[in-house]
Amino acid sequence: MILTVPCLLGLEGIVADELRRLDCKNIQAENGRVSCAGSIADVARLNLNLRCGARVLLKVGTFPAPDFEALFQGVNRVPWEEIIPKDGEFPVKGWSLNSVLHSVPACQAIVKKSVASRLGRVYGCQTLPETGERYQIRFSIIHDTASVYLDTTGEGLYKRGYRAQNMGAPLRETLAAALVLLSRYRGKDPFCDPFCGSGTIPIEAALIAKNRAPGLDRHFAAQRWKSMESRYWLEAAGEAIDKEYHGQYEIVGSDIDPDAVELSRHNAGLAGVDDCTRFEVADALDFRRESEYGQLVTNPPYGERLMDRTQVETLYRNFGRTLEALPERWRVIILSSHEEFERCFGRPAAKRRKLYNGMIPCNAYFYGGWARGK
Repeated sequence: MILTVPCLLGLEGIVADELRRLDCKNIQAENGRVSCAGSIADVARLNLNLRCGARVLLKVGTFPAPDFEALFQGVNRVPWEEIIPKDGEFPVKGWSLNSVLHSVPACQAIVKKSVASRLGRVYGCQTLPETGERYQIRFSIIHDTASVYLDTTGEGLYKRGYRAQNMGAPLRETLAAALVLLSRYRGKDPFCDPFCGSGTIPIEAALIAKNRAPGLDRHFAAQRWKSMESRYWLEAAGEAIDKEYHGQYEIVGSDIDPDAVELSRHNAGLAGVDDCTRFEVADALDFRRESEYGQLVTNPPYGERLMDRTQVETLYRNFGRTLEALPERWRVIILSSHEEFERCFGRPAAKRRKLYNGMIPCNAYFYGGWARGK
């Protein structure tokens, strides 16, 4: 079977690397998604272990769809009865790009009608009750070619379960994990976030340091499917737990807001990493470290929700001066949507990477030890 993992734009390479580490085959990355060959057991393994993907989709069909009749017939050929029981609920979501069939609501209605037609014919009923478990159907139509999927995840993978509240400008857990992975942090050196907010970046760093599967403490849509045995989930969870590390880590988050620090501590407890993270009230402009090596990964205000443009430019300028005292082998990654960040910060980045924080286009700016390959 083919499994597809949508992701935020810019994270395709990181998700592909995650799939390789999980021993997946035939990995192919394209804009906003990565696909691989897999088995039903891999559905559980990917949902439990992926840090940067948005969800795990099971591809059930792909076919030309130049008109509504072709879309109906293509969907109708899929053996839906092998997965969706008589009482299964099957809502439809999708999107279309550069195709004749550009009306998404109309396409949703056709897909829904086609699935209902097939299931009604197989189960011998004119009206399906849809009172059972949910089997979310998703479709995409790109250049008149339709692909149809079943969503095995349910709520997005970024919903780890440890963050019931945020501090007004949340960073998705999947993007936070990607920033940590980009920093090459593996638990050996000190790790700091001086604008920690609700603690997402330090918590994701702790999960990575411990090699703890981010999905262990939540549930997924496919766990309730009659067509997927519970043993797959138990085996995937057991495999993930066996691969966890247990060590001593220096992971520190700080924020000038005491409420943010208190919330970070609460979230770390929910994530099960309060034993290896520390949160403290501190001004980022007072940040100092004497250790020779370390990673600093942070997501300061952008000037769009928490501060105005003038305030945030002043903050960037002063923070740039603060980090001049940081030992040169520290690796620093700063995420910002401000188009003039490098000018405000006071120097150009050693490199930058285009990313998206939800729908906000951003850049990850790399400073410190990234220069000259340090």
